[in-house]
Amino acid sequence: MRSLCVEPFQNFSVVDTGARRTLTYCSPWKTNHKHEAVLFPPPSRPIRKSLCICLSSSSKLPVMMEEEKKTFDANEAALLVKELNESFRTGKTKSYEWRVSQLKSIEKMVVEREKDICEALYKDLSKPEFEAFVSEIAMVKSSCKEALKELKHWMKPEKAKTSMATYPSSAEIVSEPLGAVLVISTWNYPFALSVKPVIGAITAGNATVLKPSEIAPATSSLLSKLFEEYLDRSAVRVVEGDVPQTTALLEQKWDKIFYTGSPRVGRIIMTAAAKHLTPVVLELGGKCPAVIDSDVDLQVTARRIVAGKWQANNGQACISVDYIITTKDFAPKLIDALRKGIEECFGTDPMESKDISRIVSSNHFSRLQSLMDEYKVYNKIVVGGQRNQKELKIAPTIFLDVPGDSQLMQEEIFGPLLPIITVENVKDSIDLINSKPKPLAAYLFTNNDKLKNYFVQSVSSGGMAINDTVLHVTVSSLPFGGVGESGMGSYHGKFSFDAFSHKKAVLYRSFSGDSSVRYPPYTPEKQKLIKAVMNGGIFNIILALMGWSRD
Repeated sequence: MRSLCVEPFQNFSVVDTGARRTLTYCSPWKTNHKHEAVLFPPPSRPIRKSLCICLSSSSKLPVMMEEEKKTFDANEAALLVKELNESFRTGKTKSYEWRVSQLKSIEKMVVEREKDICEALYKDLSKPEFEAFVSEIAMVKSSCKEALKELKHWMKPEKAKTSMATYPSSAEIVSEPLGAVLVISTWNYPFALSVKPVIGAITAGNATVLKPSEIAPATSSLLSKLFEEYLDRSAVRVVEGDVPQTTALLEQKWDKIFYTGSPRVGRIIMTAAAKHLTPVVLELGGKCPAVIDSDVDLQVTARRIVAGKWQANNGQACISVDYIITTKDFAPKLIDALRKGIEECFGTDPMESKDISRIVSSNHFSRLQSLMDEYKVYNKIVVGGQRNQKELKIAPTIFLDVPGDSQLMQEEIFGPLLPIITVENVKDSIDLINSKPKPLAAYLFTNNDKLKNYFVQSVSSGGMAINDTVLHVTVSSLPFGGVGESGMGSYHGKFSFDAFSHKKAVLYRSFSGDSSVRYPPYTPEKQKLIKAVMNGGIFNIILALMGWSRD
């Protein structure tokens, strides 16, 4: 009997006849030739796409045996963590040389496999090649280059001041790796938001597991293959799967968990981490507002709103503009400018544009469709509204003055829908924003310096941009992270290194200068000197040494 693995089958169908299941299929190498085979295991088990065809002379039909795939459960997860901890304890991930080698491998991976990455992003999201390069590939390249340039400086202990109480002494803050860390990424920027945290974990010297999102299966599969090919498998691994695999990973004790996704799942992550007192970084989201004053350059403002909404993965981004607040008088002008901006970027029929991403899945399409069709808002559409469920496309859609209690204004939209809320005075927008959970980002468009300062001081958000949208995340010297329900912890640039490091306080002293004043018995003279030292001030110390006191 000889066997041949087929992955995947082309155009296969299954016919059950009692205990026998017959598979009709086209082999990948001869798609026009149909074949039949008896399929084992029995019909009660699901068919996987990876099967083994066993050709036997004793059977009229070849027998197809399913390849056994090892399931990733809690036992497998525990073994994985054990292997990573053993690798970490050898000390190799702590070395500067190992960290640099892995960073260079990631850089090489991105350069050599750029086409594959773009293709995977297109399969998952129909992401335009330009957007894929700018928002994913270039971001990862930039992170690698900065880390390679600055790593030696980041690893260097930071000198710290000491006090008179420890004189003579010196002190420093040592950045040390945490150990084995888990990165759980999301689907909307499935390459960049997977690799960038891993870069942070590697620069800090950790052993790392990446769990990419199953909602972006092409990118998840590619990441698994690329990490296997380019990185050190003994210290950097990828685990694919969905809820069962993620649950198995979360049952283990990690030294840190980094999660990007929704607040709902963030709570699950935090609950699981609490069982082991594992620290977490949660990059979540929220309803990111954009306040637009009437004194702005309207054309530039509209283009930057379009860029920060529909050019940002068709609104499927945690920092995209979720809703706009402007004055009643200015709203009509703004809507006209946005309509023109959409047409300039995506043509008269955005549904046919090749420069805009599709909705990631049918579930997310249905969720967005229900937001659009809610009885409180369906008649508030002033721009767009077209949709195609088969192609998972929704046109850029603008609503005017939807009710505050509608689902559109109660939950994060995460899609191409954009409500505009009007107020009498632009300063009234602050109260509206502050009545909601703190967003991941907040935007203001104005030429009024007093309003800028008031906005910065009055609105609490993870990040902020004045007179633009989303670009603050490209500045690596700024931390990227949320506050309140939009997340905790931050990363990007050195903040990524810090997120995966423990800041160890170290005090150095010699054996000289040892004073008996710190040891019992505590005489009145010692107490005077100790108080003088603790209170500070050289004059008080001199008085105490002379046996005098100002008391």
